[in-house]
Amino acid sequence: MKKSAAILMLAGSVFAVSMAEIRAQNSIRTPPSTIAWPTKGWAKGVPASVGVDEKVLVSLDSDLASGKYPLVDSFAVFRCGVDVFERTYAHDYGTIYAKEAKTRGPLNAHLTGPYNYFDPAWHPYYQGSDLHSMQSVSKTVSSITIGIAITRGDFKAGLDTPLLKYFDIAKVKNVDDRKRRITLRHVLTMSTGLDWNEEVAYDDPKNDADLMEATDDWVRYVIDRPMAQEPGKVFNYSSGVSELLAYIFQKETGQDIEKYAEKYLFAPLGMGHYWKRSPMGVVDTEGGLFLRTTDLAKIGYLYLHDGMWDGQQIVSRDWVKQSLTPFIDAEEGFKYGFKWWLLPRTDKTGFVWMARGFGGQRLMVFPDENLIAVFTGWDILKDPPIERELVNRILPAVRAQACAAER
Repeated sequence: MKKSAAILMLAGSVFAVSMAEIRAQNSIRTPPSTIAWPTKGWAKGVPASVGVDEKVLVSLDSDLASGKYPLVDSFAVFRCGVDVFERTYAHDYGTIYAKEAKTRGPLNAHLTGPYNYFDPAWHPYYQGSDLHSMQSVSKTVSSITIGIAITRGDFKAGLDTPLLKYFDIAKVKNVDDRKRRITLRHVLTMSTGLDWNEEVAYDDPKNDADLMEATDDWVRYVIDRPMAQEPGKVFNYSSGVSELLAYIFQKETGQDIEKYAEKYLFAPLGMGHYWKRSPMGVVDTEGGLFLRTTDLAKIGYLYLHDGMWDGQQIVSRDWVKQSLTPFIDAEEGFKYGFKWWLLPRTDKTGFVWMARGFGGQRLMVFPDENLIAVFTGWDILKDPPIERELVNRILPAVRAQACAAER
């Protein structure tokens, strides 16, 4: 799941932003011959070795540790392929959410199991391991996996393929001309036009994401929703349409999206994971992935290098470009691509690329600085939108505009 999303109209038709424009200010790209690929673990260094002011990061770390930003579990910074700052913060979630764990509600519909968000055996860490719930970062990883399958020729349908191609229309409720016009592109960009309410808090019984998770057949719940808007015109944040990705992937490729990602994404990048499934056994592509903090940073590193990893084109440059091209205006000043949040820079042209998840999961990629910041957390009753504030806390730490290999 992800935080609430306001519905905003599309400004113009489509933002025609090329990858060259997105990365025009990028002056710190490390030459391929000098790249240290962190497949078996990140190289360790100190902030000063990559032109980062440690005092700025220590100041943010102090505020995180003191609870100024509540229930943050980890904070890490990577620059020029080096892990230069990594902190964790311990919280006793069994005590913090003890009452909620035993009370049936929107975030605890079944009282037990993987969809009790207050159960410390499941959230935020997977059964005592260091794998942390990613929540809606799962959406971004699912989009990347589809891009990999397209790159490899296993996902053959174009993005303008109608969504209803994958369903028996006679069994789908509320079919009209607008629903027939929904395409895969609309699913990837949160612009299907389906009636979906995820604007309210996740502990609100009117939240459709919670209502979906309380059912057995999540895909059926989503596809049967009536239409509210013309596809492609309005951003409406929907965990439901993101859950359709697992179903679509299975129908199009004949393969399970988790097993595919394990073979062609997680294994090549050296990433551990756990991925929850719905009661029907469908991979939870809307919010069920668990990753380590340092492995989440590898996703950002992959995209910093245009989909290349240690000599292998994991996902095509074209998919990376499309994913990071704004398609529609989203909430809180963000633009939105293919399950990527794009925050416009206030100091220069360009964007900070982000994957975001409920409770405080944040992958922030600063392409101009060759810098990645990762946060995990479990502030699931408040979950304030503090991305802009965090960006403004991190950017002043950058002192040198070039990696050492280029200076």
